[in-house]
Order: sequence, then C-alpha cells, then structure tokens
Amino acid sequence: MRLTFSLHSALASPLLVLAAPLLVLAVAPAAADDGLWLPDAFPSARVEKAYGFAPSQAWLDHVGLASVRLAGGCSGSFVSARGLVQTNHHCARDCIAQLSTATEDLVESGFFAKALEDERKCPDVEIDQLVAISDVTARIAGATAGRDGNAVAEAEQAAEAAITRECEGGDAAIRCDVVALYSGAIVKLYRYRRYLDVRLVFSPELAIATFGGDLDNYEFPRYVLDVTYLRVYADGRPLDTSANFLRYAARDVQPGELTFTAGNPGQTSRLDTVAQLAFERDVTLPRNLFYYSELRGLLTAFAASGAEQARISEPLLLDVEDSVKDGKGRFYALADPPIIAAHGVAERALRAKVAADPRLAARYGEAWDNIQAMLDRFRPVRDRYVFTEGGQGFRSYLFRYAKALVRHADEAGKLDGQRLREFTDANFAAQREALASSVPVEPELEKLTFAFSLARLREALGADDPFVRKVLGRNEPAAVAAELIDKTKLGDAALRRSLIDADAATIAASDDPMIMFARKIDPDLRAERRAYEDGVVDPLARNSALIAKAMFAIEGASSYPDATFTLRFSYGTVKGYRENGRDIAPITTIGGAFARATGNEPFKLPDSWLAARGALDPEQPFNFVTTNDIIEGNSGSPVVNREAELVGLIFDGNYASLGGTFGFDPETNRAIAVAVGALRMALARIYHADRLVEELGR
Repeated sequence: MRLTFSLHSALASPLLVLAAPLLVLAVAPAAADDGLWLPDAFPSARVEKAYGFAPSQAWLDHVGLASVRLAGGCSGSFVSARGLVQTNHHCARDCIAQLSTATEDLVESGFFAKALEDERKCPDVEIDQLVAISDVTARIAGATAGRDGNAVAEAEQAAEAAITRECEGGDAAIRCDVVALYSGAIVKLYRYRRYLDVRLVFSPELAIATFGGDLDNYEFPRYVLDVTYLRVYADGRPLDTSANFLRYAARDVQPGELTFTAGNPGQTSRLDTVAQLAFERDVTLPRNLFYYSELRGLLTAFAASGAEQARISEPLLLDVEDSVKDGKGRFYALADPPIIAAHGVAERALRAKVAADPRLAARYGEAWDNIQAMLDRFRPVRDRYVFTEGGQGFRSYLFRYAKALVRHADEAGKLDGQRLREFTDANFAAQREALASSVPVEPELEKLTFAFSLARLREALGADDPFVRKVLGRNEPAAVAAELIDKTKLGDAALRRSLIDADAATIAASDDPMIMFARKIDPDLRAERRAYEDGVVDPLARNSALIAKAMFAIEGASSYPDATFTLRFSYGTVKGYRENGRDIAPITTIGGAFARATGNEPFKLPDSWLAARGALDPEQPFNFVTTNDIIEGNSGSPVVNREAELVGLIFDGNYASLGGTFGFDPETNRAIAVAVGALRMALARIYHADRLVEELGR
C-alpha cells in the first residue's frame, strides 16, 4: 500500500489531492478495532477493557519516537541503536533504482553493504522523526477573526508560515508542519527532526519483494519479503538512536495476539458527505482509472521493448499498477451499496439533530446542500482543472522543474502570506531539495509520459480549445514532447541549482525551451487554479468546517480525526477472515512460498532462495494478517506487541482494506505484515548478512 506521492511530488500542484478525491477531515466514529488514533489521544482505557492491556503514555512515547515518516509517502521505524531504519522495499524502490545502472541493477539483484563504508547514500530520501506536538488552534483563529473571503485564506497562510518559521528557527534539521484536524476545528503544530543523509544498507531481490506481482497485490495468502533497511547519518556518522528503537521480538506472533501499529496514514474520507462519495464513485474514480489504465498499457509496452527500457520504467510501472488496483478497490467499495448507505444513515441522523435545534440549524443547516451545489458546479469543469493545473496533462519531471522555477521567481517577491502556498518560506524547502536533486531524468521515459499526458489533455478539452492550441500549436503531442525534452537543459541538476533563487528578470530572459514553455502557459494555469480555489477549495473548506463544528456541538471530540499523513496508532489482533465463501488462515509459512512458486513470473523465487531452501525452516511464519486499521501511507509501519517489541512489518492490506479510505469493517479489513522471524531467517540463512543480523540482535 502507498500514497500516490513520488519523490518529486513537491513539484506537483498541492491542490491535486483535492480533485481526486475530495476529502473532508471530520470526526470518525469508533467501532470494534477501528481507529487511526492521535499519539496524544490514544484510547488506552478502551484497549484495556477489550484486551486487558493499557498502553501507558511512556509506552506510546517510546514507540512514537522509534517510528519515522518517509517524506515520499511511507512509514518506517528505527530498529537498532545506530540509526538503522526498517521500511518496505517498495517505499525505498526509487532510491534503489536511482543507485542502479545499466550494468548494476540493484532493484533486480538486491543489495547488501558488507561494511559500513559500503552503505550508499540515497539521492532523494528524507526521513522525519516526530518529536513534539502543540496546539495552535487559538493562534490561527485569532489571525483570521473578523475576516472573510480571500482575506481569511491569506491570514491563515501568513499565520501558518509565521508559526512554522518560529518552530524551525532557520534550522535545516528541523521540519515543522501546521496540520488541520477535524476540518480545522483543531489545528496542531508537528515538529520533526529531519534527516537527509540516508543510506541504503540492504534490499532483497525484486522477485521476492514483490512475489506474486500485481496478481497478489492486496490479496492474502501472501509470501513476500517486502523489506529494505536504510541508515540515518548525522555529521557523517550513524545516528545514535539508542534511546528509542524497536527491538526485534524473540518469537513470532500467534493467532489472537494483540498487536499495535505506529505509522503515517495518508488521507481518509470516512465522514465525507453522501454527495462527495457519489462524486468520487461517479466521476473521480472512473476517470482516473481510465487514465492510469491507459498509462499502464503504454508503460508495459515500453518495458517490453528492451532490458534498459524495462529497468528505467519499472518503478513508475509498479506505481501505476498499484494505482490501478487501488482505484478499482475504492470504486468497488463505493459501488457496493452498504458504504454509501451507511454514510447516508449517519448523515441523515446528524442533519436531523441539527434541524431540531434552531440555533444549530441557523449556523450549520445549509452546509450539506452547499457542498452538493459546489459539486454540481464543479462536475462539468472538473477535467479542465485536473488536466491543467492539476497536472494530469503535463506528466513530466522536466516540465515540473520549469514550472517551479518560473513560479518561484514570481512568488519570491511577494509577502509570505500572499504567495502560492507551496512557495512560502516554510514550504519551499521541499521544492528546493527536489529541484537540486541529482536523481537522473530518463529522456526517453520523459518523452513517453509527456506525450501521453499532452494527448490526454487534448482529448479532455478538445482540439479547438484555446489553451490546447497554445500548448500544441499545429503539432502533435509526441512532437511537442520530443522537441521540449530534447532541447531543454533542465536535466542538469547543477543548472537547476543555479536557477533556484534566480529573480524574475533572469527567468524571463532564459532561452531554455522548457522554461519558455512553462512561462507561456503559466498565466492560464494560474487562472485555473484561482477558479478552483475560489469555486471548490474555499467553499468545501468552509462547509466541511461547519459540519465538523456541528458534530462537535452534538457529539464532542470523542474519537479520531481523518488521517493527515501524521503519526497515528492503531490496535488489533492476528486474525483470519472469510472471503468468497472460504476461510483465510491468518499466517503463511516460508514452506508455502516454495509450494506456490512455479518458476515463472510473477511466482518465480530468486536463485538465492532456491539455493538456501535446505537451510530454511518450512514452518517459519512468513506473512500474517491483523485487524489493525491501516490505509495508504502505513506501508513500512512497525507491528509491535505489548512489550513494544517489533513482531512485523506492514506492507499491504487485503482487497477489502481498499475501502478503508471510506470506513473500516473489522470482519473483512486486514493489514498484512512480514513476520519478524522471517526477516531474521532470511537475513541470516539466505543473504548471510551477518553484520546486519548481529546489529538487529542487540
């Protein structure tokens, strides 16, 4: 499971996520083992009542400090005293691919640094450790009091930027994020220690990290070693994490055993209005599925054209395949009547309570109808935003670089609160790193994806659309893409670094064709963004906040807010489930992997596994499922027991869990993890990674 971020996502529109899907951060009701719980509001008493164990605040603090966030969209944890981080192979795959060459494909063959000095620096990985949370609700409210219209957004942005600057204090090793919870009813400041010197220590072969391929993705039983070990360095030395790391448990979990996860779930929509869910089902998901299915076919054909083409396109193809399957799961979840029906029951009940109180009705009663009206207005112009400023019509890193350089030169001269949000002093750091990154850009792959997206832009808006004419002129999409990518020099990281802080005059004088292209169409993109912010973002935020406040007035803040890619805890048990008329056992074994292997992709085990078969215990637990509530972004999350020992590594959910964006069903939703014993056994007996085994044993 993953968020649909790339390592260059900072260069994409920050509003695209609001187009697909449209989200409301609101209070989520708790049932059974569901819950993406805030670290400072975990329901320990509820867990004790159900399972006889109450995690103390010290327990939660320890696990929280040992857990980390990978800024590219995943989770992880410190697992040794020397900065060793455990996460998923698919979370580190971009780094692994970037360290590969045409003659050394580390994605396919795997990697192990036999000595500390052999660990290789990832070009573009940021790891964040949450160290403090504070409430800034009153300060944000004070900044926006008495304002309306665009003045509210400007004041809020200026206040957030000031809070962030004060928190970071000019220290590049600190990252601070202002996070709205419950649709802004509560606003908190998250302070992180930020690590950019991250090095690759170990990764297995792709064949075992993705055993079963797309066929087994979001399925169970599974037989996957989806793991990578990274190491965080500080001042050129391994980071001292002796105070907070998760020790490997001596034994594997058993059916029925209580488990906890600590990770960074991305975004949920568990209390969207029925109108929003219907829009997601009828518009957003089908159109995105068409788009990504076509892109998958194009990338598959490209990968089949040669070994080098397969290597350079593999990370993107895997991401797109994951997006297609994830989109299907969400669509099927919403197409199945119970989810929207259940939301409808809850919505009608809340609206009835609001209507019964004249004071509440006057304040909040129109919010649901206002959201419906906004969606009705947005529906016919949705594709124009998504394919322009939203980015689906311009799928190119080189174009994103150019657009960021053009915009930064324009925005830098404005007051912080008046800039586009991603160009404030607090937020631009992420874009700066992406622009300066030494990650190689593959021109042939760029041409392929750029031409594809330009063709979809023309298809969505029409060949006679004035903006399409401005983009393409009289040329075909493939010709425009080839011309721009062949002639731009923005693939040179040194050139990009020299232009990051260039003034508007310098950018205006640039003769780089991609910068000239971005400069030409940026006024049109900005106009689409303004229309989207005024017509969709602002009314959605206002009315979502009204619904959240109505819920607060009636129910109080008795449960967890929707996910925000910040640290959350969940709890559950190791438990099987029933699917399609059959019982699914909760644990698979290493012997089962050999039984499932066919010798052909995607069920082909690596040679290292075949050679080591006699040294492996076939009864060793391999993967297991739990009732822990997880969603995308939880990839790489640690699974721990009551003693805060690591017993597993989250890497996926079952197919039913794809509906977890909208709700949680304890009977069917399952998290999938690699068992700690399988990790230990593979490292020792298959990969002979003795240095790593010794470190993990301490």
